[in-house]
Amino acid sequence: MNFVADESVDRQIVDKLREDGHSVINVADLDPGIPDDDVLRLANEKSAILITADKDFGELVFRQALATHGVLLIRFAGLSQSRKAEILSSVIRKRASEISNAFSVVTPGTIRIRYKF
Repeated sequence: MNFVADESVDRQIVDKLREDGHSVINVADLDPGIPDDDVLRLANEKSAILITADKDFGELVFRQALATHGVLLIRFAGLSQSRKAEILSSVIRKRASEISNAFSVVTPGTIRIRYKF
């Protein structure tokens, strides 16, 4: 799968997803500090799912109705970077067909997937 990792995403998550065979563009390596709408635009240009820990993307997708190929909002407060990477890797492996073109919120014990924007 293709992903764009917002700069709020831990490097270990990016590395783990790449190890899993996914294509991941890491915003922190490209242009840290770019506006959220530009990050979403980049994900769309690459036909990629955006991974972020920034709740502001919900505003862009739902209130401003900006297009998306999918968003994974990760809520992993208090977990180690390696545990975060393991959880997200597992979610993507098990639910890959469900997260495209959806807004998904991933927590350590749940995933909420919303298709209607």
